[in-house]
Amino acid sequence: MKDIPNLFGSMVFNDAVMQARLPKDVYKALKKTMTRGTHLELDIANVVANAMKNWAIEKGATHFTHWFQPMTGITAEKHDSFISPQKDGTLYIPTAFCSYSGEALDKKTPLLRSMEAIEKQAMRILRLFGNTEAERVITTVGPEQEYFLIDKEVYLKRPDLIYTGRTLFGARPPKGQEMDDHYFGNIKHRVSAYMRELEEELWKLGVPAKTKHNEVAPAQHELAQMYSTTNIATDHNQLTMELMKTIANKHGLTCLLYEKPFAGVNGSGKHNNWSISTDTGINLLEPGETPYENAQFLLFLIAVIKAVDEYQDLLRVSVASAGNDHRLGANEAPPAIVSIFLGDELTQIIEAIENGIAYHGKEKHEMEIGVTALPHFPKDTTDRNRTSPFAFTGNKFEFRMLGSAFSVAGPNIVLNTVVAEILREFADALESSQDFTGDLTKLIQDTIRNHKRIIFNGNNYSDEWVLEAKNRGLSNLKTTVEALPAFVAPKSIDVFTRHHVFTETEIHSRYEILLENYSKTLHIEALTMIDMVKKDIIPACISYQNELLQLLNYKKSYKEFECRLEESLIDKLSKLSTCLIQKLDTLEAAMLETKADKDALCLAKFYRNRVFGAMFELRMIIDELETLVAKKYWPYPTYAEILYSVN
Repeated sequence: MKDIPNLFGSMVFNDAVMQARLPKDVYKALKKTMTRGTHLELDIANVVANAMKNWAIEKGATHFTHWFQPMTGITAEKHDSFISPQKDGTLYIPTAFCSYSGEALDKKTPLLRSMEAIEKQAMRILRLFGNTEAERVITTVGPEQEYFLIDKEVYLKRPDLIYTGRTLFGARPPKGQEMDDHYFGNIKHRVSAYMRELEEELWKLGVPAKTKHNEVAPAQHELAQMYSTTNIATDHNQLTMELMKTIANKHGLTCLLYEKPFAGVNGSGKHNNWSISTDTGINLLEPGETPYENAQFLLFLIAVIKAVDEYQDLLRVSVASAGNDHRLGANEAPPAIVSIFLGDELTQIIEAIENGIAYHGKEKHEMEIGVTALPHFPKDTTDRNRTSPFAFTGNKFEFRMLGSAFSVAGPNIVLNTVVAEILREFADALESSQDFTGDLTKLIQDTIRNHKRIIFNGNNYSDEWVLEAKNRGLSNLKTTVEALPAFVAPKSIDVFTRHHVFTETEIHSRYEILLENYSKTLHIEALTMIDMVKKDIIPACISYQNELLQLLNYKKSYKEFECRLEESLIDKLSKLSTCLIQKLDTLEAAMLETKADKDALCLAKFYRNRVFGAMFELRMIIDELETLVAKKYWPYPTYAEILYSVN
């Protein structure tokens, strides 16, 4: 057995190490910066850096590494050696990345800005409620990371997986996830060994990896980490994704973080469990035993409700990508319509408040579990609606729309900023109040009345909800191309610049990057598909038809043989092959048109409407051909071989 208490954080310059190695005055000054967010003086920083260097060298480090979180969504590194290197090793230092003129070029800087923005406004609210003890307000996140593990040898036989991260074609296997037998099922030995090493390496880095299990789709799994401040949780999740990939290689596996690598089975998401707390340990989204009477909780709750309603398009933008477009709205992911799930009790509470009537509360029920040997336990009055994009789950909100490959920084930048804006509005109104209790009640009632349209506790997958959401005036931005313009809308620019999270220049540059990434993703996918069809699929179809024709001619030379099987197969293959070349020509023609001069948005729309459409139609033909062409001729591993390759 591993000594987990000593293992955890053993590769981290943590509080215990700092206390042991730093002079008392330096340690005290550093802790003040960490707990209160005060400025870190240069002389203090130099002492800390030197102590960290000596500690790292003792651990075997030879280099220090500036560790960035740029706009690519993955991390970047710049390595510099120590003057007197010893052994092997590297010290990673999370780094803010900006231009010479001061613009943020990464995701770390705006995230920190957004955390400061919500802290500033939340403190104003706390002071109004007489809280003089809290000195900081901190947002926390606990990400749940889904991923696929497949055999590396199988992966290397699929150019589409290598170049794009997803399969561009593939017929459904005889068995998918219909039996739900993979979800929480026994973990295979090879996967279990991978998970054990992953956990140990994460623990060494101080990443609180807590939960692991099989997910719904074959070959799909999940790892969840415990809550940390949003900044640290973001770093931890980036480290988790990187280690997932590198450790998989050591086990002869490949980790896929693409949102929808396989059609017909669940894609992979990342659930962002978000909350807001004081430095004194008070969770501001904790209802307590009597949430109806907890005015402070209700004010923060309705601030989130109003923020999500007013900035639903921005939240949709924060999870927009070519990969996530495949996943949102499928059976395992929420739709593109943003709504909030509160559960029956909280919904009834805010309805009572809106109407100015008493709420008598739900009786606490004991849950009957049907086993007399086990004790009864109180039934939670909250619920968990897995179809909801944004669900309240006891004392936090679970934002379920993120794709697996996403940095959690982007969605949390938006969430922190828009909630900060609503808290600012509330504080402005209440700080000048002459009747705090009366004005607070009216503010809560008016906010509920004006923004309750965003609350929906039902089935988000239903067709009825799509119509109802439209009648409520909610957005349904189904694709990234439809969503992205909301990022540069005047309302979005106003909220980001007011709270100094983004400058207008930073917003427009990110908008261009997102559009460019979308177009480039589809461009690479289309070229990969064309290459695979020309080099492998067409030759495979020709070879199989040639074999059938030879057999048919042989059998026809003997009139007593029945030839209907061969004739039927040849007829189907011939028609599909003709259709295949037609669809291929359509895709290639569309790709030629992408070279015409278009602005970034027009080009992205063209890729979505023309290129993506042509790829989809070509895929339909390929998938049908896969079911007809003999296995010995089909050039690529099938879904069955990929999804069930790990034993």
